[in-house]
Amino acid sequence: MFEYLHSKDIVYRDLKPENIMIADDGYLKLIDYGFAKVVTKRTYTICGTPEYIAPEILLNKGHSKPVDWWTFGILIYEMHAGHAPFVDDDPMNVYKKIINTKPRYPEGFDSKLKSLVKHLLRRDLSKRFGNLVKGVADIKEHRFFTNISWPELLAKRIAAPYVPTIKPMTSTESNFLRQRATAAMAIPRGEDPFLYW
Repeated sequence: MFEYLHSKDIVYRDLKPENIMIADDGYLKLIDYGFAKVVTKRTYTICGTPEYIAPEILLNKGHSKPVDWWTFGILIYEMHAGHAPFVDDDPMNVYKKIINTKPRYPEGFDSKLKSLVKHLLRRDLSKRFGNLVKGVADIKEHRFFTNISWPELLAKRIAAPYVPTIKPMTSTESNFLRQRATAAMAIPRGEDPFLYW
C-alpha cells in the first residue's frame, strides 16, 4: 500500500489498527485518508495518533514518506506484542518516550520480526528501512518475509488466513448488529434547550 502511495508522492500519516479493514476476500484495505497529503519535499503539519507519531513530526523538522515506515514498525510491534511500544496515559509522556527511548521487546518476541521493527523504528532517517537507497525493497527482502511471494500476494493468489462470512446485500439479515429503534421522548416546551435557537 505505501509503496503505491509513495510512488504518487502521497504520505498517508495515520496507519493504525483502526484504519485497516478486512475485505470480503480476506485481504486488508486501508481506510481513512483524512491525514493523507501529497508531499514532494517536506511538510510540517503535526498530525497522527500519539503512539504512532514519528519523532521527526514531534521535533517539527519537517517530514515526508519515512513517517509511514515508522508507523508500519509501530503497527507490526503492536500486532505481535498486543500494545504499542511507546505507551502512557499522558500523550506528552508518549511523545517523550518516542523521542528519547528505545522500544522494549517482550519475552518471546520473534527475533526476525524484532530485527525488522528495529530497522523501521530508526530515529535517524538515513538508517530507516523504506528510506534507504533500495527503498521498500529493504523491507520486502528482509528475512522475516523470506517465504512471501510479493507478486503472488499482490495478485491475491495467496489464501487469506481469515475470510469473513458476509451475507448478500439483498438479504433481509444484516452484516451489522441490529439496534432496536425507540421513539424519542417528548420534552415539555419550557425545558427544551433549543427552543430559541
